[in-house]
Amino acid sequence: MTPSRLLLTVPEAARALAISRSKLYELIAVGVVRSLKIDGSRRVPVEALDVYISSRLDAEEVAA
Repeated sequence: MTPSRLLLTVPEAARALAISRSKLYELIAVGVVRSLKIDGSRRVPVEALDVYISSRLDAEEVAA
């Protein structure tokens, strides 16, 4: 069994969220999506995408 990946590149994470790379970089810059640097390369934990989606869903429910 191959373990699933824990970290995605910014382009991979942006595709997973169906947003542009620049939009994801904006979300990272303001701290909405957590990420980390490994030897100069930015990586986004899959868990950070789950957290972002959950927080957006919660915000939508409160606004409704």
